Amino acid sequence: MNTAQKLETIRKHPLIQLLKNNKGNPRTLIFMEPLWGIPFNLIAPFATLYMYTQGITDVQIGLILSVSMFVQVLFSFFGGIITDKQGRKFTAIMGDFFGWGVACLVWAVSGNFWLFLIAVLFNSFEQINQTAWYCLLIEDADSKDLLGIYTWVNIGGLVAIFFAPISGLLISSFTVVPVVRVLYLIFAVNMMIKAFITYHHCEETRQGKIRIAETKDTPVLHMLYEYKDLIPKVLMNKEIMKILSVSVILHITNLVSTNFFSLYVTQRLGIADRYLAFFPILNAAVMLIFMIGIQHRLEFVKFRIPMWVGLVLYAACSILLILAPFGSMPCIIIYVFLAAVASALVVPRKDALLQLNINPRERARINALIMSFTIAFASPFGYLAGWLSSVDRRLPFVFTFTVYLAAIIIVGRIRDPEFAKEYREIEET
Repeated sequence: MNTAQKLETIRKHPLIQLLKNNKGNPRTLIFMEPLWGIPFNLIAPFATLYMYTQGITDVQIGLILSVSMFVQVLFSFFGGIITDKQGRKFTAIMGDFFGWGVACLVWAVSGNFWLFLIAVLFNSFEQINQTAWYCLLIEDADSKDLLGIYTWVNIGGLVAIFFAPISGLLISSFTVVPVVRVLYLIFAVNMMIKAFITYHHCEETRQGKIRIAETKDTPVLHMLYEYKDLIPKVLMNKEIMKILSVSVILHITNLVSTNFFSLYVTQRLGIADRYLAFFPILNAAVMLIFMIGIQHRLEFVKFRIPMWVGLVLYAACSILLILAPFGSMPCIIIYVFLAAVASALVVPRKDALLQLNINPRERARINALIMSFTIAFASPFGYLAGWLSSVDRRLPFVFTFTVYLAAIIIVGRIRDPEFAKEYREIEET
């Protein structure tokens, strides 16, 4: 195959075609994702060590996580109302500005428990942004493109991970604290740029304009009161509740792996700090290969089967990590590889399946409610994971194995998208 044929094959790839057909907000937001993803992935492997090195204990780290999630529940609850009244675009900009820009500035100067707590409280604004951002991303797109759009969002973040070795190299020369402080400053600048681009190159969605007009003269307290009718509808929608249960489990397990994997492999398995930045790269490489080369070939397979397989792999990963002997790099590499495949199978499908079950006219508030429920149910587990880690660093991963088993059972009972669509149409009627 010559160069021209290779370029033509790339041009005809379903993901490339999807991006060409979804101009406007989806394309802009996908292209901007590395502005968030690059600094986030430079910092993520070292964020917990950044706190731990400055005297923050395992239990304090868990407490910070639980307190921040409690605040996130409140922000998420109001996120749908703010998104409807102020619009998807404006709310997303404000979420980026306060939730990441200001939060990163505080993180950059943090050196004690209280400053770290203030930083994560500012970061809680991100929950308002999440509701608005997802509405801005998908509301004017075709529903058949949702899996592809979520795949692109994941790819945008994954590409950014390949910058992670930079932080590892810098830390080996200058130590964790000064390097992470500078990276947080860069993160803050990037988010200001992202907010500026969103303002100039994104447009309010059609549904967003409708909701702005509909809620213009409606007091916030009245919109809060309207939740009394909306919450029962969400709770009685069996498909949404199943997906919500899986979302909660994935939120909890991601919380554990993000905050305690680095401590586990360095403090218990004896892996040097400098290698932490390379694990996300392996994860990203595997996910990219899977998403670009395999994901579109699974479109004929029902959502439930790939998600079930992915959750089985997640559970196997937890067992592998628990049983890994001291200093065993091959076990950690296999863990990262399997977790990457599992994530590629589960996460985009979970997100797309959720949107297929939501009434589009109430997408902002339902998404906000679901986010609130997810964080509320997951919030106690930050402290629990910190306490388990302080007893034995293997215990958080014993816990993740247990909840993955629960997710496997739930996914076995999820309806496929065609049934979800029919169910949603009945709901709207």
